[in-house]
Amino acid sequence: MCLRVICPMVCLALGLAAQGVAQDDKPDGKAPDVKPFVVETGTHIPLSLINSVSTKNSVPGDRVYLETVFPILVDGKIVIPPGSYVAGTITEIQRPGKVKGRGEFHLRFDSLTLPNGTTRDFRARVSGIDGRASEELDRKEGTIKSEGNKAGDARTVAETAAAGASVGALAGGISGAAGMGAGIGAAAGAAAGLMGVLLTRGPEAVLAKGTTLEMVLDRSVQFETSELDFSNSPMRKGASDGPGPLPSRKSQGAATRRWPLE
Repeated sequence: MCLRVICPMVCLALGLAAQGVAQDDKPDGKAPDVKPFVVETGTHIPLSLINSVSTKNSVPGDRVYLETVFPILVDGKIVIPPGSYVAGTITEIQRPGKVKGRGEFHLRFDSLTLPNGTTRDFRARVSGIDGRASEELDRKEGTIKSEGNKAGDARTVAETAAAGASVGALAGGISGAAGMGAGIGAAAGAAAGLMGVLLTRGPEAVLAKGTTLEMVLDRSVQFETSELDFSNSPMRKGASDGPGPLPSRKSQGAATRRWPLE
């Protein structure tokens, strides 16, 4: 009779003890908290352009699409793998002037989508630009500007003046006044070259598909452990494969001369 009473009591006591051990993971008996992974403000993330951007064809509000090209780790764990999508918006744009002024636009990054579909809205700006690009970056404002072309304008005027002088000298030689003909031809050539400069715009600011940019976070981005499972994420080829930055106008030689009929 005593055994019948004691055995159930012993089993009950053992069960309560096991439950108590499970609850003692924390002093208050609750399950331990899982610490989130935080990508801190100021983190630099390299990106590659999926579509091209130009001050000639783009307008404020146009969307820009990019993808990450290098893994971002927090506490030794990859939280933003390569191939994650980033979307941005062109907020301001200015075309180059015909006499002065450079093409420029401002790009703001808005959202991030991981390969498994996890999405975050955030704010970030451009902090670096491909070293091969001829465009310039105002790091403080995050504005991308086209290269200047003062040297190209001066070269255009000089080349047309020289061409005019050659033609004038030839014509003057036939009439017996080569010197006068050269002078008249040089003046006419210089005038034509100057007109060409005044009638055409300076270089546009262009970022071609495949150009590498770097963004810096203006606020932190947080992920839970359950959002960082990429085991079932599809493997894919980079969508931003492209020629990258366009060559500088200054290095294109005669192909970039701005004539009146251009």
